[in-house]
Amino acid sequence: MSRLGSIGARLYRGEVGYDFVGKRMIWYGVSILITITAVVGLVVQGLNMGIEFKGGAVFTTDRATVSASEAKEYAEEASGHDAIVQELGNGGLRIQVSSLDTKEANKVEAQLAEDLNIPQEEIAADLVGPSWGEQIANKAWTGLGIFMILVVVYLAIAFEWRMALAALIALVHDLTITVGIYALVGFEVTPGTVIGLLTILGYSLYDTVVVFDGLKEASKDITKQTRWTYSEIANRSLNSTLVRSINTTVVALLPVAGLLFIGGGFLGAGMLNDISLSLFVGLAAGAYSSIFIATPLVADLKERDPQMKALKKRVLAKRAQAAAKGEPEDGPTEAVDGTEPQDAVPADAAPAGAVVGQRRQPARGRGKRR
Repeated sequence: MSRLGSIGARLYRGEVGYDFVGKRMIWYGVSILITITAVVGLVVQGLNMGIEFKGGAVFTTDRATVSASEAKEYAEEASGHDAIVQELGNGGLRIQVSSLDTKEANKVEAQLAEDLNIPQEEIAADLVGPSWGEQIANKAWTGLGIFMILVVVYLAIAFEWRMALAALIALVHDLTITVGIYALVGFEVTPGTVIGLLTILGYSLYDTVVVFDGLKEASKDITKQTRWTYSEIANRSLNSTLVRSINTTVVALLPVAGLLFIGGGFLGAGMLNDISLSLFVGLAAGAYSSIFIATPLVADLKERDPQMKALKKRVLAKRAQAAAKGEPEDGPTEAVDGTEPQDAVPADAAPAGAVVGQRRQPARGRGKRR
C-alpha cells in the first residue's frame, strides 16, 4: 500500500487525524480575508465583460500579416473603442471591439482590411447586440437562484437545516472567490464563464455532501454515549473522507490546469481561458470550503443545540473524572452500535493534532467455533 493510501486508511479508522473543527476560527479568518480581497477586487477592478454581454463586433481573419499588438492599435484607431486581440491556432487573428453598431462595424471592417493589407472578403465580421447578452445574464441568474433553492430544500430534507445553511454559505463563498479572481486577473467574462460557474456549483457540493452523509450516520444516537462531543464526531467524519477529497480534487484539477496553463497560456488559445479559469478556481475553492468551511459551520451550529450542550458537559465531566482517577481520558465507553466497546487511546499516546480515541472495532478471535 502506498504511503498516501496508508495515511488514508489510518484516517478512516480514526487512528490519526487533524483537528479541523477545533481550529475553525483560523479557517474562518482565512476565508474572510480571501473573500474581502475578492470583493474589493470586484468593486475596484470590475469584471471585464465580453461583447456577448455589452454588445460589439468580432472580426476574424485566417491570415495575419501583423502582430497582435499592432492589430490592437489598428482596431482601436479605427473604432475609437478598446479592442481585444487574440491569436488563433491557425495563424489568424480574432479582433473584438465593444460598443459598435452595424454602420460603425462596416467602417471598422474596411479600415482593418486596409491596415492589415488583406482583402475585406477575408475578414469575417459578427455583430452582437447587447440585448442578447442581457438575456443570457438574466437566464444565468435565474438558473443560479433556482439551483440554490433546490439545494437548500434537498439538503434540509435529506439531512437537516443546519447542514443546508452551511452548504449554502460554502457555495456563496466559492462563487465570490471565483468572481473576485476574474476581476483581479482581468479575464474576459463570456457565456463560457457562466457555464463554468454553474458547473462548479455541483462539484462544490460533492465533497460536502459526502462528509455530511458520514456525519449523519456517525451522529446517530449521539446523546446515548459520553465519549465524544458533536464537534469531535464531525472532525472524525471529515478526516475519514479527507484523502478521498484530495484525490478527487487533484484528478479533476489536472485536465482543467492543462486547458488553462497549456492551452490558454503556452499555446495561446485564449478562448479557453474564460471557462478554464472559472473551473480551476471553483474546483479548488469547492474542495477548500467542504473541508474548512461547511463541516466546521455545521459543528458550530449544532453545538448551540441544548442537547449537544448537555452532551458536551457530560463528556467533559467524564473526562475530568477519569483524569482525577489517573485513567485514560476517554476511558471505556458503552457500545451504541452493537459492537464490543474498546479502551480508547490515552491522550499522551496520540500523535500531535490527532483526534483522541480509536473507532470501536468488532472484537476478533473471541468465541471461535471449534
